Amino acid sequence: MDKKGFFRLRFLFPACLAALLLAAGSFSVFGKSAGTFAPAGKTVSCPEQLKQVRSSMPGMLDSTGVASIVVAVAKDGVILWEEGFGWANREKEMEATPHSIYPLASISKSLTATGLMVLEAKGLVDLDEPANRYLGESKLIAHAGSAEDATLKRLLFHTSGLPQHWNIFDARGSYRRPSMDESIRRYGILVTAPGEIYNYSNFGFGVIDHVISRVSGTDYAEFMKREVFEPLGLTRTSVMIDTTLEDLVAQMYDERNRPISPYDFDHRGASAVLSTAHDLVRYGLFHLKNRIPGQKPILKDETLDRLHTETDSGFPELEKSIGYEYLLGSFGGVDIGEYRIEVCTGSMPGASSRLALVPEENLVTVLLCNGDNIDLWKIEGSLIGSMLPGFREAFETELKDRREESVMSPQPPPAFIGSWSGGVLTYAGEVPVELNISGGGQVKMTMRGVAVQYLPMKTPLGEMGFQAELFKGLFLGRFDTPDAARAPHVILVECRMRDNRLTGYAAAVAMNKSFCLPYWMELGKAISGNQ
Repeated sequence: MDKKGFFRLRFLFPACLAALLLAAGSFSVFGKSAGTFAPAGKTVSCPEQLKQVRSSMPGMLDSTGVASIVVAVAKDGVILWEEGFGWANREKEMEATPHSIYPLASISKSLTATGLMVLEAKGLVDLDEPANRYLGESKLIAHAGSAEDATLKRLLFHTSGLPQHWNIFDARGSYRRPSMDESIRRYGILVTAPGEIYNYSNFGFGVIDHVISRVSGTDYAEFMKREVFEPLGLTRTSVMIDTTLEDLVAQMYDERNRPISPYDFDHRGASAVLSTAHDLVRYGLFHLKNRIPGQKPILKDETLDRLHTETDSGFPELEKSIGYEYLLGSFGGVDIGEYRIEVCTGSMPGASSRLALVPEENLVTVLLCNGDNIDLWKIEGSLIGSMLPGFREAFETELKDRREESVMSPQPPPAFIGSWSGGVLTYAGEVPVELNISGGGQVKMTMRGVAVQYLPMKTPLGEMGFQAELFKGLFLGRFDTPDAARAPHVILVECRMRDNRLTGYAAAVAMNKSFCLPYWMELGKAISGNQ
C-alpha cells in the first residue's frame, strides 16, 4: 500500500477547493485577529505524555489564524484528555471546549454508514442490492455500465460510478435545496461502470441518506437521532443544527476570518452532521468495541468488524491510485510503521475535522476546528506519536520522504490527438461541445460554438492533463443551468477513452467553493491524426 496517501486524506470536497486559485490569488495567513486567545475551556487533565502537544496548540492557532481547535484522546475505553483552545465564536467571546459543537463535514459519512448498518442489521436493506431498489420516483441513470451494479455497498465505497460532486447552500439564504428526487434526477448519473474505478462522491452518501429515510419511513435526521446518536449517548450530535443547542455551535470562519453562515446540502448524509470532541471520541470508542457507560450496543461486534475490515474487491488495484484502503465504515486504512491507522476526515469552507483510530492499541484521537486553513493531520500525528512507541519516528520519516508524484502528463497519448464533437447532457438540455487536442498538448474547446479557454495549471482540484486513457482539464467556461447560475464558476472536464469515444462528465465548479455540479459528457472522434 502507498502510505503517502495517508497524508492526502481530506474527504469532503477532495481538495476543499482552497478557492480554486482562480479567485483573488492565494490565501493569506492571519494571526490573532481577536487580540488575545480565549483561555482553555473545561478539560480532562492532560497526561504527561501529551503535554508537549498541548503546549504547541497556542502557537498553532497563532501561525494558522484559525479561531479554535478542540482535542480529545481516549485509550482503552477511557478519555485521557479533552480540551479546547481559542474561540468557538470570536464575536461572542465564546470559548472553545470539548462540548462546543462543530460541523464534522465528511466525518458525517461514517455516522451515515453506521446508520445504514443499523437498517441492515434489522434486515431492511441488503448492501449487495442495487440502490435503485430503495429509491422512489427518481433512479440512478447509467450512462456507462448498468445501474443494477450500483449497489448500496458500492455507494459506501465510492465505486458506484457516480462522479465528483458537492452542493452547498446557505441554510438561511433564499436558495433552497431541491428535493432528493429532483437532485437524483439532475445528478444521479453513473459516468463509469460500477466497480470500475474509485471516484469520491458526496452525492453517493446523499443517495444513502435518502435510502435511510425511505426505508425507515422517517426523516434521515430523525432516524439518526433515534437510532444512532441517542443510543450511543451522543447528546450534542445532530444532522444540521439542533435549534435547542444552537447557542453551543461554533462559528465557522473563512480564510480571511470572516464569519460564514451555516450550510445545507443536497448530500446531508455526506456532510451535515455536527458534533463535539467529547461525543466524537465516544463514537470512536464505540467503533473499537469498548463498552462505555451511557451507550447501547446498536451493532453487533461482528458488524463493527465488517465496518473496519471490509473493502471493495477492486481495491488492491485501486490502492495504487488513491494510496489508502477505503473501508466499509468510511475510514481510510493505512500502515504507518508497525501500526495500522484508520482515519476519517472532513474539510469544507470554515470547518476541518479528523477522527483517527488505532484498533490494535484501542486508541482514538479527535481534532475539530472552525476554519479550514490548517493541516490537522500534523497535530494528529503528534497525538498518536505521543501515545505509541515508534510511531513518531515512522510518521516523521513519512513526512520527509513524502513526494507528490506527478501522475498526469501535458502530452496526450496518440489516441487522444484529433478533433472530437458531441455534447454535455444537463438536466436543462444538451450543450454542443467540440474538443481539439494537438500532438503538442494544446487543448481547445468550444461550447455552443463559443471558444472556452483551457487552463493547464495545477489546482486544488488536482493535476490536469493526460494519462493512458484519461483526460482531465479545467476550462474558463460556464453552464446556464439554474443551479450553476448561482455563482461564477469554471468547468472541470474528466473523460476516459472508451471504444474510440471520450465519455465522462463536465462539472460546473464554483469559485466560491459552493458547488461542483457534474453532467454527462460524450464525444466522438471527428478527425484523427496530428493537428
